[in-house]
Amino acid sequence: MHGGRQLLRSGASKKEAFAWASLDFANSGYTTVVLTAVFNAYFVSTVMGGVALATLAWTLVLSVSYLLVMITAPVLGAYADLRARKKLLLIMATLGCGLATALLASVGPGMWAWAALLLVVSNFCYATHQDLSAAFLPEIATPQAYGRVSGYGWAWGYLGGLVALAGSLAWVGIAQSHAMSAQEVVGGTMLITAALFVTVALPALAVLRERAVPAQHTQDWQLKHWLAASWGRLHQTWQLSGSQPDLRRFLWCVAVYHAGVQTVIALAAVYAQQVMGFSMAQTLVLILLVNITAAIGAWGFGLLQDQLGHARGLMLALLFWIGMIILAWMADTEPLFWAAANCAGLAMGASQSGARAAVAHLARPGHQAETFGLWGVAVNFSAILGPVSYGVVTWITGNAHRTAMLATGLFFIVGLVLLMRVDFDRGHRAAQSPAS
Repeated sequence: MHGGRQLLRSGASKKEAFAWASLDFANSGYTTVVLTAVFNAYFVSTVMGGVALATLAWTLVLSVSYLLVMITAPVLGAYADLRARKKLLLIMATLGCGLATALLASVGPGMWAWAALLLVVSNFCYATHQDLSAAFLPEIATPQAYGRVSGYGWAWGYLGGLVALAGSLAWVGIAQSHAMSAQEVVGGTMLITAALFVTVALPALAVLRERAVPAQHTQDWQLKHWLAASWGRLHQTWQLSGSQPDLRRFLWCVAVYHAGVQTVIALAAVYAQQVMGFSMAQTLVLILLVNITAAIGAWGFGLLQDQLGHARGLMLALLFWIGMIILAWMADTEPLFWAAANCAGLAMGASQSGARAAVAHLARPGHQAETFGLWGVAVNFSAILGPVSYGVVTWITGNAHRTAMLATGLFFIVGLVLLMRVDFDRGHRAAQSPAS
């Protein structure tokens, strides 16, 4: 990273910053291939047989995993800070997601219960991995460079998604040329994704340093003791956030606008195939290109965010999202839909990376993991709200995906209104002031 002395905290090396960014590289293959490009469409069309409730069933399965993360993320974050175990929990999440993703290769037509179980486990581990890795950002980057360092990590992460997609696309070509079944075609992509996650994340975690110091007199505690202490620290963090109204306002904003982001992630391939008639190969190419524009969006926005400020930068991202929704709703030709997809890529990279940097800016020192646990609650609530709303609209309207996409735009509009009430500079000063 150019200008590393300005970007990184004292004691944090460029090698460690790259290792942290590589966690984004590793885990993005899961969300790109499993949730966005391949398994979602396979679940709706093949596992569920394309029944009327298939899209709603997909969103409900994901909602179970996100509900579990909502319950556990704050406690795991508090425990990670209390016992200095962020790194250990990240290793466990990596192995759990890798194994469950690999087992998705065994899911065939009609095996909806087995698919649902594996999706819940794999997505729970993925979301936990993402939340805990984000908590390392304030330990590595200087406050003035949260946007840039987060943007670098997210951009590198999208490149990881590209690698997973490229490998999957190559496999699909080989499998289809040999007339393999849909299960074999999709199964190969699941194995590629799982292998990439584990082989990149574990070496990166070996480099990453655990800087937190365990709280005194906790080393020999039993489960009930550290769980009670974790809840106590989480409660303390929530109480502290009472003196940080801008943090609370921003978490509400994230919960709303991220509902739209999560909807696009969970249903992009379904929309492409059900509305535009895309094949699996076309969908993979589409998502591959979207990952390129998302990487550009995350990197470019990281630079802009530190210059424009968190509020104006995120407003720009949300305006991109609103424009994307309008284009996708209007699209009746492939070129217009491709334009909408690339707008989504730019907006996705900007809004996701930007939110992580903004939370780091608002986090109280010593409570980063808990604060990102609260962020995880907001994000995972949005992952329930958005996709389920989309699924309900398609069910009510008889699979009218265009109507559901238009309804998704409301999340970005409301999010924009909520964002206008957040003063990030005031929120940062409140976070740095002594707790009352």
